Amino acid sequence: MTVTTPQSPPSDQEPPGGPSPAAPKRPAGRGTILPGRRSGGRTPRTESRRNLSTLRATDVYAMLGAGAASLSLTWLLFDRLLPFNGVLGFVVIAYVFFIGLYALVVSFDEDGPAVRDRVAAAVVQSLGFVMLAALAFVVVYTLYEGREALPHLNFYTESMAAAGPLEPLGVGGILHAIVGTLWQIGIALVICIPTGLVCAVFLNEIPGRFSRFVRTIVEAMTALPSIVAGLFIYATFILALGFDRSGLAAALAISVMMLPIIIRAADVVIRLVPGTLREASYALGTSRWRTVWHVVLPTSRSGLTTAVILGTARGVGETSPVLLTAGYTAELNTNPLQDPMVSLPLAAFELVKSPEATYIARGFGTAAVLLVLVLILFVLARFFGGRGPGRLTRRQEHRRVRASRRDAKRFAAYANGTSVPPSVSNAPTRSNP
Repeated sequence: MTVTTPQSPPSDQEPPGGPSPAAPKRPAGRGTILPGRRSGGRTPRTESRRNLSTLRATDVYAMLGAGAASLSLTWLLFDRLLPFNGVLGFVVIAYVFFIGLYALVVSFDEDGPAVRDRVAAAVVQSLGFVMLAALAFVVVYTLYEGREALPHLNFYTESMAAAGPLEPLGVGGILHAIVGTLWQIGIALVICIPTGLVCAVFLNEIPGRFSRFVRTIVEAMTALPSIVAGLFIYATFILALGFDRSGLAAALAISVMMLPIIIRAADVVIRLVPGTLREASYALGTSRWRTVWHVVLPTSRSGLTTAVILGTARGVGETSPVLLTAGYTAELNTNPLQDPMVSLPLAAFELVKSPEATYIARGFGTAAVLLVLVLILFVLARFFGGRGPGRLTRRQEHRRVRASRRDAKRFAAYANGTSVPPSVSNAPTRSNP
């Protein structure tokens, strides 16, 4: 009888003479372990995760070195090697050299993705700095040119009715322009805020062919030239209907410019409201309009306030629609339904055109007042509507606390048997949809 023993697979058999000392030992587990990469007998460097939001000292040194080298190379090209001149060309060429040298310096310590990230961050931050510098230059230049007119108190309390071209700055002011701007923007906001928000809600809550058509028209109207809006109101409201030039006509022209901006911005904001909030409201049996009123609009309140601010900023600086529809006057007019009514942009435009130095100073002072007015409107809008969803004011929190205390007293009275059950006393008289 022959006895056979089970043999292991060829891969598991040891070579004759025992295991080879050079052969690698098999791990106890079943997983496969790849051999580490070795180059020249050196172990590979382990990469550690880097936080891209922090700024290291090497990043600052690379930026400063690239900036100094770019300025030196540009100066060498402009002053020694090539017949170049001009400040703009110097800045452009220095900026191009800076980006290239910065990418080269960063590549010594970083790999490809990190280099591209640093270069893109440098480009974006430099462009943002340029925009901020341009805005600061406009504001500072306007305030500097209007420094002679701004300290005079009569500049804010008088109109230009009694001020001639040769009158000093102590006579006349822009009260008529301030009142006209407030009237026109106030009427335009009364028209645009409800209509713009209702249209934005319609575009999001009732989709269909008609809503797509309205959205297309709104997007096309965002690029509408202001002179076209002024001509439209002038042809329909003044020529066709027979009304006179007035602040109301100017407000209608400004509304044509503000409305698409508010609708477009509000549409984008309402579209960002999570759909789960709507679904939760519908699951509780709430109707569509109550969902919009109590869920959608409060959630997007900050964004809707920003949309109104953008529309106001667009309308408060319009000049040509006001010139066509409201005319120009140097007297104070507080009635927006009749007679010409001037605004701050139009007053600044007319005053700066004059060759007299006092009129030019008044024009820049008017522009400075317009900047301050826009800043005040922005601060007020952020104060009243800048809170996030779910955050309450102090008055609202106080009302909630008083309501909670009343509920606690009512439940305590019911527990003592001196009152009816709270569910009966607070039962609704009718069922809500």
